[in-house]
Amino acid sequence: MSEVDLDALRERLTALQWRVTQEAATEPPGTGPYLNEKRLGTYRCVVCGAELFAADTKYDSGSGWPSFTDPAGDSTVAENQDRSLGMVRTEATCASCGAHLGHIFPDGPGPGGMRYCINGAALEFDADE
Repeated sequence: MSEVDLDALRERLTALQWRVTQEAATEPPGTGPYLNEKRLGTYRCVVCGAELFAADTKYDSGSGWPSFTDPAGDSTVAENQDRSLGMVRTEATCASCGAHLGHIFPDGPGPGGMRYCINGAALEFDADE
């Protein structure tokens, strides 16, 4: 993104949304806006609006963050190695704009066995009508 785009983005996002998506921060567990969301719909990237997850793949992992079994498509969520905090993890980013979303762990209940542990601050939700 150009400097002008970053300035506009910083103005549009809340401070927490900025820290999570642009600085790879993590919202405190149990505080995200979609942790207890049960409606059907689509979760999108708060930065660019790209479709990331369908609500029917969301489940309660007990982790304190919204968790999903699968992304909305094969090329919607990018995976990157994260070596921060003295550990090796798989970071989830928006494949469209590169925004930090959260992390991916191999302990999910779905057929692929993955848990997409995503910061609610990185998401916006479009409920089905």
